[in-house]
Amino acid sequence: MNSVMATSRFSSQSTTDTSPFLSVIVPVYNGGYAFVYCLSALHASHYPNWELIVVDDGSTDQSAIVAEQFGATVLRMRGRLGPGAARNLGAQRAKGDYVCFIDADCEVYPNTLSALAEVIQQHPTVEAFFGSYDDCPKAPNFVAQYKNLFHHYVHQTGQEEATTFWAGCGCVKRSAFLGLGGFDVARFPRPSVEDIDLGYRIKQAGGRILLAKQVQVKHHKAWGFRSLVKTDVCDRAIPWTQLLLSHQSRVTNDLNLQVSHRISVVLAYALVGLLLVGALHHSLVLLLWIPAIALLILNWDIYRFFLKKRGRRFVLGVVAMHWLYYIYGGASFAVGMVLHLKQEWQKSAVTKRSEQTA
Repeated sequence: MNSVMATSRFSSQSTTDTSPFLSVIVPVYNGGYAFVYCLSALHASHYPNWELIVVDDGSTDQSAIVAEQFGATVLRMRGRLGPGAARNLGAQRAKGDYVCFIDADCEVYPNTLSALAEVIQQHPTVEAFFGSYDDCPKAPNFVAQYKNLFHHYVHQTGQEEATTFWAGCGCVKRSAFLGLGGFDVARFPRPSVEDIDLGYRIKQAGGRILLAKQVQVKHHKAWGFRSLVKTDVCDRAIPWTQLLLSHQSRVTNDLNLQVSHRISVVLAYALVGLLLVGALHHSLVLLLWIPAIALLILNWDIYRFFLKKRGRRFVLGVVAMHWLYYIYGGASFAVGMVLHLKQEWQKSAVTKRSEQTA
């Protein structure tokens, strides 16, 4: 791409001067206490030129009433349709030049919106921006601390010129978002990789996405082991693999797709293979140190980060969780590839039948 301005399909049209610069959109379903923290933090924001839109996705608690008490414009979905559909509705009703998505279990800092507005004004030709979780997650349990800190590390060490998008704390030009049809809720009816898909479509349309590392939020979700693995496998890794293959996207050396991560998957499976073979041939157990040392070296920066943040005992658990992550991530990629090939075969079969009956 020689010039974004030359190749982009996006319009530079903005709203009137009297409209807010940012429209903050928060989808919520039974938000609970975390949602109160979310709204309280937004209410305390130092940035003045924004509006708050809360989209209630069929909550059975008092989330909509709470949002109204904080002065939000509250939109109600007809039943539970998912955060993607809720964000789309919010964007349609928004008045700002940019729509800023904040998850209902995230707590902004007083300067989060100011930092976001500043980076937008520094890069007026960029279509989308996203930030990261901070390094002080709210939930104290090990799995939640590990997951949220890992997310923080990945985003803070990622390339600023991004190829994907994150909707937990992300911002898009409203004209560009609506021009692309928003999140693809037909393909992703439940929380999944709809934000990554949006990022791919922004890039394919000639737009740019920036990772604004100074824009951070505190995550309140208390991840458990089962919920973490289920989400990583079913809602992220498998559909992300299918998305990559369907878009025929080049796998970039960034975020969760770094070359070192892909090599680590191979090493993790070599470790498992040696463990299984070593049960029959005990002499081979001595070879376990080879993939183990290689994994430690390849991921040393990550483990050093956790060591600095949480200490030695915590790092031992991180290493175990991280290697497990590589194992189920590799298996998820294989499943995603099989499902993609199955879909392609079905499409080909339908096309052949249509040609035969034509």
